[in-house]
Amino acid sequence: MTALEMTSKLVSDSNISIGSDENTHPSIPLTLFGSSQGDDGFVNIRARVNSRRRSILAIEPGSADEDPGLRRPSDYRSAQQFTGWSLAKLSFLSLGVIYGDIGTSPLYVFSSTFSEPPTRQDLVGVLSLVLWSLIFMVTIKYVIIVLHADNDGEGGTFSTYSLLSRYLNIAKRDPREASLMEMRRTATVDLEASGRRLRRGIESSKFIKTSLKVIGVFAVTMVLADGVLTPAQSVLGAIQGIEVAAPTISKSTIIGVTDAILIVLYLIQPLGISKISMVFAPIIAVWFAFNAVFGIYNLVKYDATVFKAFYPYYAFDYLIRHKEEGWRHLGGVLLAFTGVEALFADLGAFSRKAIQLSWLGYVLPCLVLGYVGQAAFISAHPEAYSNPFFNAAPPGTLYPALVIAILAAIVASQAIITASFQLLAQVMKFSYFPQLKVVHTSKIYHGQLYVPLANWLLMIGTVLVASIYNNTTSLGNAYGVCVMFVTFFDTLMVTLVSIFVWRFNPLLVVFPWLVFTLLDATFLSSALTKVPDGAWFTLTLAAALACVFLLWRFGKERQWLAEAKDRFPTSHFIARSSDGHLRLTDAYSGVPLSTIRGLGIFFDKAGETTPIVFSQFVTKLTSIPEAIVFFHLRPLDRPTVSSEDRYTVSRLGIPNCYRLVVRYGFNDEVVTPDLAIVIFKQIRSFLIKQTTDNNNAAVPSAGLTSGKDDQNIKDEITRLDRALAHKVLFITGKGQMKIGHNRNWLSKLLLWAFLWIRDNTRNRIASLKLPVEEIVEVGFLKEI
Repeated sequence: MTALEMTSKLVSDSNISIGSDENTHPSIPLTLFGSSQGDDGFVNIRARVNSRRRSILAIEPGSADEDPGLRRPSDYRSAQQFTGWSLAKLSFLSLGVIYGDIGTSPLYVFSSTFSEPPTRQDLVGVLSLVLWSLIFMVTIKYVIIVLHADNDGEGGTFSTYSLLSRYLNIAKRDPREASLMEMRRTATVDLEASGRRLRRGIESSKFIKTSLKVIGVFAVTMVLADGVLTPAQSVLGAIQGIEVAAPTISKSTIIGVTDAILIVLYLIQPLGISKISMVFAPIIAVWFAFNAVFGIYNLVKYDATVFKAFYPYYAFDYLIRHKEEGWRHLGGVLLAFTGVEALFADLGAFSRKAIQLSWLGYVLPCLVLGYVGQAAFISAHPEAYSNPFFNAAPPGTLYPALVIAILAAIVASQAIITASFQLLAQVMKFSYFPQLKVVHTSKIYHGQLYVPLANWLLMIGTVLVASIYNNTTSLGNAYGVCVMFVTFFDTLMVTLVSIFVWRFNPLLVVFPWLVFTLLDATFLSSALTKVPDGAWFTLTLAAALACVFLLWRFGKERQWLAEAKDRFPTSHFIARSSDGHLRLTDAYSGVPLSTIRGLGIFFDKAGETTPIVFSQFVTKLTSIPEAIVFFHLRPLDRPTVSSEDRYTVSRLGIPNCYRLVVRYGFNDEVVTPDLAIVIFKQIRSFLIKQTTDNNNAAVPSAGLTSGKDDQNIKDEITRLDRALAHKVLFITGKGQMKIGHNRNWLSKLLLWAFLWIRDNTRNRIASLKLPVEEIVEVGFLKEI
């Protein structure tokens, strides 16, 4: 039995854990890398930019490791751009996903605002509030301003926080993401004096930085909480609409049909956003057309003078006359723009131009005509406020309107479902939640995602909510508070973006910030009156989810801090002794290293410096394979990566040691049973090419001839061939964590919960599609 086989048997059969104590450097816990698989590794934040010249000098121990080339500009995510027919198609598809919630508001805005038939003066006042809410809160704030605060095409409050963290030092960076994220911090001299002072104040305040993080997390969890509530509300409301045609239908039948539709709605999510929206978009397009046509009909037949509601005087007049009651009625008015938070969160699934085109070119005009038309009808028939859409339907259109309204209300759930997938993917990417499987459902639109586990959990939650609350009145009381919190958070985040990303003078930002803050605060304060009647449910659910996200982030930050001492180049661990043999450096007792036959492929989570699994292997076993490859998988946000751009090979400071970086897209499969041969061919091709390069460019200062270089490289090739022929081992790491004794009881409790979640969500080595006999897992222990 060879030394390598003995080592693999020792580690795998005995399940040995190679630990580190106080006298050795801590080690990084590693699991196998995968874009759709859970992992707890991270990427080193140190970039090492060295000379790209590849000569025989690069293999001398003690020399710097070559730059692995992880910071190519083409690797960074960027927003997709669409024009012409592609933009028109995407804009149409967005109708079926983004506007279902905000588009079905005409069914209940007037009935939710008034409790008795309104006077004409009150009717015009509320209509003015609705119209100017659509103009200010949706069109100006979100469609024109907030959609520009995207993080390379991703939307939502959390993506805005992530964008700010690239310009401000407000977050501890996940080292795994360091080389995948392009930092764009503005030079101090390029900021206005007030901007410099503001940035210095934010970056030096732990309270502000923590507050921004908590706001970003709560914005996500509030959308997720609405993701449980909204589908139940919209589908239940749609089925209750059947009572218009069948008043004798029982409550149990309504609940049963609602639950069945909800289950079907979630069962079709794996089809992907594009396929779903191809069905849903025509429904919503027809629904908006009904609103527009009904509105025009009622304006012509009844009272076109309600158009004077575009004069904002009537909105202020209504609030002044009704005082506290008018303020409370804003809780009904805000239903006109619920769903605006999903509009921003769904940005990654579509594009800014597509959303702006669909809203300004179709949705907004149809909604305005719909609301104005309803007001014209109610002006002549005040008692019609209780069911304005159906009561205002022209003669002979009631049943078609009922059918399309029910379908549109069912489709309304899609906006928040899609937003939930988008936001979950963001928080996982930035280490606020363990990695779940994320499926990219389109090769054309890269931001369209589906998260299977989240889908089934949302399905269970919405079915339970619909069954327990069992009527839209109870659900309506829980609705709207989270929306207003999210819009309030967006105002704050986008204000900071305008100063530090768009680089506006802070003095110019104060006035618009004040206007939108006052609007948000006014609507939010009115919505908070619903807390005792049902809004407590969504707030409690959002708080519980936020605690989980913040707990995970707390644990990850402590893990990164404990592992920070382990980021070193290979020369920190291995040196050459006076007799020419390899040994550990003096920091690790200087023990000579024995060479074991075979090709050792170490999974490299970071792609920079030394993989922790390798440093643990050599320092604890004092052995080194005769040929070594650090294998780093680098996921890119695109469907596939061409073979020309996929592989990058570089040398390390250890003889016969190479790093292979493999770039891949979300539709590429990299870890296959023949992976060893693929790696071998890439390293061999690299060495052969280097022979040609050395013939064309000798190194006079080194006193080496091209022929000597060629001979050394040929020896390397021979050694590589011999290692492959003998044995291939894929060596992975599994780091275990234990809580330090110096922690207080609260930290110990939080870290215990973090470690429990971590241990139960980590990827298993058995999921690798590699020959079982070629895999060795090295375990090691670390204190946090």
